[in-house]
Amino acid sequence: MFQATALVNSGLLLMAVMGVLFPAVLYFTHTEMHKGKSGIALSRVSSCIMLVAYASYLFYQLKSQDSLYSTLDEARENNGEDCDEDEVPEISHWEAIGWLVCCFDFVNIFLGSIRFNEMPVSFISVILLPIVGNAAEHASAIMFAMKDKLDITLGVAIGSSTQISMFMILFCVIVGWFMGKPMDLNFQLFETAKLFITVLVVAFMLQEGQSNYFKGLMLILCYLIVAASFLVHVDPTNGE
Repeated sequence: MFQATALVNSGLLLMAVMGVLFPAVLYFTHTEMHKGKSGIALSRVSSCIMLVAYASYLFYQLKSQDSLYSTLDEARENNGEDCDEDEVPEISHWEAIGWLVCCFDFVNIFLGSIRFNEMPVSFISVILLPIVGNAAEHASAIMFAMKDKLDITLGVAIGSSTQISMFMILFCVIVGWFMGKPMDLNFQLFETAKLFITVLVVAFMLQEGQSNYFKGLMLILCYLIVAASFLVHVDPTNGE
């Protein structure tokens, strides 16, 4: 199950890279048939095709594969646990409100520190915000991995990336099309290259369908390289 899920998600991410890469190459090689229009037309066509692929993926997951929730229920049944039993909350209602207030203050302090240190906007949006915003998903992925439920871990870790790259971005392009806004899939050369390399690394790590601590270490180190590159990168539209 883990290997099948890994291969499907890797294929979708590679398809997303294809959809982003071609408009960027078309733009930076100056080979557009109609300058400024061919890239947008290609992005719109690619978005429609990739949305069909994502819809097919959802159908495949619902009809042809066991649901991740079914896998979790089966694991509970094997352990003698009641699947219908309600889990006891880890924290109370007032404790949750307290944590919410603390997180709100932390975000304000964090944003103030960022403005004071003048960090690049790309570093904040690509590196820092995903870490803070997806902290719950990261924690759940680690928890399921420690319980040796790698199929669920993979769904949590890569599922959000698949949703954004194969649905949200493409949906925005289609909505912009209907609104008359020229939105395309050209994310500039630096960002496209980073996406291409990172997806290749992840796909290579997942192709065997097995995991170990060394692969995890390599992924963490690769992430640090990506973070460092965005820290020193300046958007040419905003930089001097």
